[in-house]
Amino acid sequence: MKKLFTSAVALCAAMSSMAAGWPANYGGVMLQGFSWDSYNYSQWTVLESQASEMKGFIDLVWVPQSGKCLETTQVMGYTPYYYFNQNSSFGTEAQLRSMISTFRANGIGTIADVVINHHNTDGWFGFPAETYKGTTYQLQSTDITSNDDGGATLKQAQSQGVSLSSNSDEGEDWSGMRDLDHKSTNVQNIMKAYTSFLHNDLGYAGFRYDMVKGYAGSHVGDYNDAAGVDYSVGEYWDSNSKIEAWINATGKRSAAFDFQFRYNVRDAINNSNWTELNSTNNLIHDDAYKQYAVTFVENHDMQDRGTTSGYTPDALLHDTLAANAYMLAMPGTPCIFQPHWRAYRQQLKSMIEARKFAGINNQSQYSNYRSNRSYYANIVSGTKGRLLVAVGSGMAEPATSRWIKILSGYHYAYYLEPSAETAWADKASGTYSAPFQTTLTAVSAGNAQIVYTLDGTTPTASSAKAASGDKITIDHNCTLTAGLLSGGKVTGIITHNYRIEAFKAYTINVYVHNNNSWANMYFYSWSNNTKNASAEWPGNRITATETIGGKRWYKATYSIESDDDVVNLVFNNGSGTQTVDVTGIKQDAYLDINTTQSAGKYTVTDVTAATGINDITTSAANNGEWYNLQGQRIAKPEKQGLYIRNGKKIIVKD
Repeated sequence: MKKLFTSAVALCAAMSSMAAGWPANYGGVMLQGFSWDSYNYSQWTVLESQASEMKGFIDLVWVPQSGKCLETTQVMGYTPYYYFNQNSSFGTEAQLRSMISTFRANGIGTIADVVINHHNTDGWFGFPAETYKGTTYQLQSTDITSNDDGGATLKQAQSQGVSLSSNSDEGEDWSGMRDLDHKSTNVQNIMKAYTSFLHNDLGYAGFRYDMVKGYAGSHVGDYNDAAGVDYSVGEYWDSNSKIEAWINATGKRSAAFDFQFRYNVRDAINNSNWTELNSTNNLIHDDAYKQYAVTFVENHDMQDRGTTSGYTPDALLHDTLAANAYMLAMPGTPCIFQPHWRAYRQQLKSMIEARKFAGINNQSQYSNYRSNRSYYANIVSGTKGRLLVAVGSGMAEPATSRWIKILSGYHYAYYLEPSAETAWADKASGTYSAPFQTTLTAVSAGNAQIVYTLDGTTPTASSAKAASGDKITIDHNCTLTAGLLSGGKVTGIITHNYRIEAFKAYTINVYVHNNNSWANMYFYSWSNNTKNASAEWPGNRITATETIGGKRWYKATYSIESDDDVVNLVFNNGSGTQTVDVTGIKQDAYLDINTTQSAGKYTVTDVTAATGINDITTSAANNGEWYNLQGQRIAKPEKQGLYIRNGKKIIVKD
């Protein structure tokens, strides 16, 4: 008996150490924190600065592949070269670690984009050697599948006297880079070390695996086990039955993107036929797989990149808000696309608030309420209540005795049952750029009146009163607390924190010291802010200089005019000699042009924090326009440290 008990304990311990794939009954919401070429909006510093606004609404942020690539130009990360060098087009490793830490402090997990189907090379077979924790890792030519690039790699290997793996690709071949043989012990050892590094060292909460059709799903399960992650989602871009088969192949140790859900939404909108949402050909319709469904309505591969990109878009043509409203009310784990978040953040936050209030999670049940070409509605049962989501046009309002509208917009509406017995405000907590009105609703089966305060105190029978449907104006920073007054008691209390804060532009100075003594100095810049963008190459010739720390620094001034505004620069001599790209600048920066080169371009070192730069002053904390180093405006420094004020760095001592 003792032996059986010991074995059972050991088995349970082994099972608990295995990756769960995706938590059951998970009610979180994910944000894809980038779109194609979103270098300005997805810098680690820019994303980190948005953590407080995401808090309580976004639970996971999927960020771009963070490893350094071989290219010297900006790249999205899908041409991986280094695994353990985490300096990318989106920022430095230090900035990455800071972002992950800040997200975690705000209850947000960071999802890494893991690109391990293929690998970039220097030439055909040049892989870098990387040492991590005393062990050197390096892919070999024998780690390349034997049929890579349709046989072209084998032909090249034979001409160079190089050996490839004896194994063919387990999945689809991807031309242009070397496809890796995940049956190789060396590949497996590197990937297990890499994924463990991402999770246990950098602090990523989980992984999004790119192009998992290229190798067997069992490897994803093994790599997740090695890292010990709870969140894993694979990009298996195919039919529903094949996606489910891939989930099974991982041992249900990974979720998958619900591509068919996305196509249902796309077809309903683009074909102006909402009955397309009746499709059962998706993961969220299957009770055995909805836990593993990560739903989305658009992503970086499907967005319209413009007519000059050479890319055929598969974008939503309209009704973006309605698409998101439907997704955020349904089971699965919804993943919001960054451009949608940027355009409709406040509306999406209100939808998320409704989702979480009802307790909708990735395994919630739902049933159809109405279905018509022009409108569609589902009832979704959460752990705390039921939510009715309606999309399209033309649906008659349901009886208020059964459903009370809490949110509405172009072609969408949300309703709660009266039994929810809660006050509701249709503007979510957060920062607004100007005064606004929020509609108060009494979700109640009785004739409850709304009572509220704007100072955060608990409302009582003598507090300000409003009828259901009344609008109140928010024109200052405040905490709205509202409840239902019935029989002398106040119940169903909600609390929203509002800030009115128009972004105040500030200027930054970029100082550059040229160790190569170029006769001329040009700053070529680009940004989402046209004021900071150079008209054409080679950019602006800079003649203004300052002597700082015994060195001559070229100086240019730029304007930061929004939360996601940054400056990107290339320095050159006007005659073809230039540096690598320097991206994501949003505060004063001191940059050294080195004598070393990378792929023919001079490298640049950020020496902002170096000693000897003497225009950093000290000051006691006081009121004024203060910013932290993430570019967030704060009322005043509350602790010692380095801050920005009037375009200058200030060391606050006390």
